[in-house]
Amino acid sequence: MRLYRAHFLFLYKIIIEMKKILLVCLLSIAFISCNSEDKAEADLLVFNAEIYTVDDNFNTAEAFVTKDGRFLEIGNAEELQTKYNIAETLDAGGKSVFPGFIDGHAHFYGLGLQQQRVDLAGTKSFEEVVQRIVDFQNKRNVEFITGRGWDQNDWEKKEFPNKDTLDQLFPDTPIALTRIDGHALLANQAALDKAGITTRTSFSGGDIEQKNGELTGIIIDNPMGLVTNAQPAPSTKEQINALLDAQKLSFKYGLTTVVDAGIDKQTIELMDSLHKDGSLKIRLYAMISNTPENLDHYLDKDPIKTERLNVRSVKFYGDGALGSRGAALKEEYSDRAGHFGALLSPVEDFKETAERVAASKFQLNTHAIGDSANYMVLETYDKLLANDEDRRWRVEHAQVIDEEDFKYFSKNIIPSVQPTHATSDMYWAKDRLGEERVQGAYAYKKLLDEAGIIALGTDFPVEEVSPFLTFYAAVARQDTDNYPEDGFMKEQALSREETLKGMTIWAAYANFEEEEKGSIEAGKFADFIILDKDIMKVDKSEIPEIEVLETYVNGEKVY
Repeated sequence: MRLYRAHFLFLYKIIIEMKKILLVCLLSIAFISCNSEDKAEADLLVFNAEIYTVDDNFNTAEAFVTKDGRFLEIGNAEELQTKYNIAETLDAGGKSVFPGFIDGHAHFYGLGLQQQRVDLAGTKSFEEVVQRIVDFQNKRNVEFITGRGWDQNDWEKKEFPNKDTLDQLFPDTPIALTRIDGHALLANQAALDKAGITTRTSFSGGDIEQKNGELTGIIIDNPMGLVTNAQPAPSTKEQINALLDAQKLSFKYGLTTVVDAGIDKQTIELMDSLHKDGSLKIRLYAMISNTPENLDHYLDKDPIKTERLNVRSVKFYGDGALGSRGAALKEEYSDRAGHFGALLSPVEDFKETAERVAASKFQLNTHAIGDSANYMVLETYDKLLANDEDRRWRVEHAQVIDEEDFKYFSKNIIPSVQPTHATSDMYWAKDRLGEERVQGAYAYKKLLDEAGIIALGTDFPVEEVSPFLTFYAAVARQDTDNYPEDGFMKEQALSREETLKGMTIWAAYANFEEEEKGSIEAGKFADFIILDKDIMKVDKSEIPEIEVLETYVNGEKVY
């Protein structure tokens, strides 16, 4: 009887314990169920990363989550996992993560078209230029040969070439070869004939060069349009391929937004259509070219703004380029007596256009290289914007500034510069400008001190697409051979933090887009990149070789 009672008590205890365990399990299930129901949904968690948010405090973080193409929350991975139901996770493997880079001044469509033309960048002699043309034509056999990228300053004989060799090799095939800066071209006789250019052709704002009463084939600035207009227009298919090719290259280098500095209505509408069908995913800030047709179409309307396209600015060309001596200077060129460069439009025309833009909702962005052109632009901006504090008009390049004119820059008159111009031009800039005047050239630190912000870009295809070369040129002021040893005008270098801001949040500000991009913050577009090395920490000599591992736009992996 005692044995039976003992067994009964033992079984009773087991049943009680089992009930307790079952109750705990049921409570746990209920808690998990409730906890899961309480969690918000998220699309992507990126964790185990060194995230540079580029927020107001320049904070770093370890993880973030995204939802519907935007950053949802930035913080600690463990905390984010307990707070959200996450569809997908990405272990960054300890790599550095940055907001998608913004190229503050480039030629996106032009880059794409260049992929279908002769690439003359890096040529070390005119003979090499000719050989590339021959090789290209043997392969492509086009009816009108076009190319871009030559720079006589890189040759042993630092003089403009002439058309004689091209006339001999291609007497019946028109050829037009644009200089690296886009402000001069070499045309053979067949191209000149097709454009109707003779020694008696009239022009303004540039030059049609002659020697001994004969055309040399060199055309500078405005008259270049005669040759351009004589070229066959690209087909719609070629235009689409150009845009998609440019996108591919941009994503490879971590660019998620590109400012296209000067395009026409037809190209803008094609961009919009490709955005709508999903084939073009990159974000574009379009500056409309200053033509009567473009101004008449856009300025009386509101700016066009979608999530991927922003059309709210006018691009005006003030002068030419320093390399081709087309930049408008207050005093004569140090290496050419009596030569001052030239404005590309009369001062009255510029001021009339500026007043028209001021009366609209659009921004004015003016190409200005020489100190004379910069003064004209800055003085005009200052007067028109005196009572309008948030127009954010930009000076594109702001390359040579007279000491007394730096005062005009502010967050309302923004310098938009391309650091690789300094390291491309440093070999000969002093020859053009002289010892004293060059001190006000490529003065990025001084521009930043005056304006409070500075927008950085590449100007591709004038320079290479890589934003890492932009970053390197800004902080090191050297070429990739570490020349000069102490840096070119090193006092004008930017810090790494300043440079990163110039390629992200400040560039976004210059586009009126700082509330939606330029930093990794909740509510902004989930545009970010993962790099193989930390650009903020590696030795500066390693910066040009950094590679993008992955590029994301709207939280979608695009590279």
